[in-house]
Amino acid sequence: MNHVVLTGDRPTGPLHLGHYFGSLANRVRLQDTYEMYVLIADYQVITDRDLPGSIQRNITELLLDYLAVGIDPAKVIVFQHSAIPELNQLLLPFLSLVSVAELSRNPTVKDEIAHSSQQAVSGLMYTYPVHQAADILFCKGTLVPVGRDQLPHVEVTRLVARRFNERYGEVFPLPEAMMGEQPLLKGLDGGKMSKSRGNAIALSATEDETAALIRKARTDSERLITFDETNRPEVANLLTLAGLCLGRAPRDIADEIGYGGAAALKRLVTEAVNEFLRPIRKRRAEHTEGDVRRILAEGNERARERAVITLGEVRDAMGF
Repeated sequence: MNHVVLTGDRPTGPLHLGHYFGSLANRVRLQDTYEMYVLIADYQVITDRDLPGSIQRNITELLLDYLAVGIDPAKVIVFQHSAIPELNQLLLPFLSLVSVAELSRNPTVKDEIAHSSQQAVSGLMYTYPVHQAADILFCKGTLVPVGRDQLPHVEVTRLVARRFNERYGEVFPLPEAMMGEQPLLKGLDGGKMSKSRGNAIALSATEDETAALIRKARTDSERLITFDETNRPEVANLLTLAGLCLGRAPRDIADEIGYGGAAALKRLVTEAVNEFLRPIRKRRAEHTEGDVRRILAEGNERARERAVITLGEVRDAMGF
């Protein structure tokens, strides 16, 4: 089977090291093996916020991050959600295939509602999983790289595809979730790593900004550095970060630091992260906003060609 991969991000701020080790590095590997669509999900920004913010700036920065980590527009189709109206037309028939109760009990939606910055929950929040189903199925996606918290959305996509096929005839494949195996990186404050919490190292951060962030990272008062995820989670998180950047086991790094304490740990982590980000920063500086506009225009055109074909198949199957 020739797999088609659908992946992407919402343009809500700069991508960080958690994104890199959690998904971006895997995308770079997958682009050499599979047909891949990379979605810049600009419409989905307004699912959990009243205003989209600096949307065009964020889109530019997001694509520059993609190029910096090695995503190749010659190998993948990078496109912007709002530029593909046919994709959004799939939302209407797809919504007819799921019940309000099924949408309401989606655990990921419940969690996103709990953390929403909106004063009132919009209808778009409830239909978010079906919108994602349209994102995946418009290109006949068969593999969807996700974290564990996104598995319910993939299940909704499979439900929509299965019910459409049963009701109207075989049009869509049933996509499979592709789970990553990288360890979860927490934020530098010990909480969930997030663009909005200021606890992440952005891929676009300078060396000085990176050093300042790591200096402020939480540790503890014990002089001997050990890798203990249960009892010393903040220290373990810094060791994990250094290990990922250096390609080494966190325990070995802890043994090397020994009684050097938090200062030696942070010094090593800073050097490891800055060395790791150096080629990424270099590639980022090689691209211009003109490159971004050209890549998006070409990607949008190719994605829309695919969406037109799929929408035509849907309309034919439904008898419109």
